[in-house]
Amino acid sequence: MIGYGFMGAAHSVGWRQAPRAYDLPGGVEMAVVVGRHADAVAEAAAKWGWLESATDWRAVIARDDIDIVDIVTPGDSHAEIAIAALEAGKHVICEKPLANTVAEAEAMTDAASRAAANGVRSMVGFTYRRVPAVTFLRDLIAQGVIGRVQQVRAAYRQDWLVDPDMPLAWRLQKEHAGSGALGDIGAHIIDMTQFVTGLHVESVSGTLDTIVKQRPLLGSGSGLSGTAAEGFGEVTVDDVAIFTGRLAGGALASFEATRFATGRKNGLTLEVSGDKGALAFDLEDLNALQFYDRTAPGDRQGFTKILVTEPSHPYVAAWWPAGHMLGYEHGFVHQAKDFVEAVTGGTDPHPTFAEGLSVQRVLAAVERSSAEGSAWIPTGA
Repeated sequence: MIGYGFMGAAHSVGWRQAPRAYDLPGGVEMAVVVGRHADAVAEAAAKWGWLESATDWRAVIARDDIDIVDIVTPGDSHAEIAIAALEAGKHVICEKPLANTVAEAEAMTDAASRAAANGVRSMVGFTYRRVPAVTFLRDLIAQGVIGRVQQVRAAYRQDWLVDPDMPLAWRLQKEHAGSGALGDIGAHIIDMTQFVTGLHVESVSGTLDTIVKQRPLLGSGSGLSGTAAEGFGEVTVDDVAIFTGRLAGGALASFEATRFATGRKNGLTLEVSGDKGALAFDLEDLNALQFYDRTAPGDRQGFTKILVTEPSHPYVAAWWPAGHMLGYEHGFVHQAKDFVEAVTGGTDPHPTFAEGLSVQRVLAAVERSSAEGSAWIPTGA
């Protein structure tokens, strides 16, 4: 695993738990975690269960005992690391968004296609697909339970930037993050919309805004932690992204990605309306779906709660008795499970780099739309 921040902790839980919760066809050895700072990455290795740590990712990729490379670094290094790993014959899982630009994402997708011809697999880490309720929502739509999709409402709301004294972390710098709320959390709701409906976002009209344009500089410990240094730096990414999308087949979708939703810590919601009913998901109630059946008798209509904890629901059979809830970390376990099964089974895991590229094209179209006065822009996705 290359990188060891917040996502490094989450992915480590996934790799550690997957072979214990599931009967995987291949053993998983957490061989080495890589980071720039030797002492810090060594501490991370000891804490999370990695056998060793290193500071040179190129040397690790060249090792014969490494089969899978898991990339959890900032977006500005995704393309270089992923392409090098694929060319070295390593299976690759890369955190979302796939890259910082469409050009980088295209290069990664081309490399993945070449590698696939030699049996080398790759996947993007859109982990919310693996929340059992989200996978089940997708399955219900595919079964025609809500009929033809007519409208989608998707939002991802956080508030960790409301305080103007929050220091200038790497996520607020375009050269490292690519974009702000749009790419970081907006990518999730774009992918989730396309995943559950099976429909691509074909065009967008949107607006981006940066609410706090300067923030205190960080000291030597740059990242999401560290001491503030004297002076301020420019925020070069968006804080808020609000856009409309036209899906294949004509349905409209509204999207909101913001880090300024005061009081919202990790509020991801998705509602899909069809001509026969509707389904809704809320990450803050992640073991449940809300289902509305328009075909039911009038005196029995209304949203009802489906508790997605039965053994027959996706992923759930490996865990606890019905009604015993799963949490945020379980999505990373399911992600590791699916990736290992695909690699050992010789199949392409999803989402592929090509699917990640489709999201990247939507992100780029939203940025262009905002720059052009909210004009409708085709995504090419």
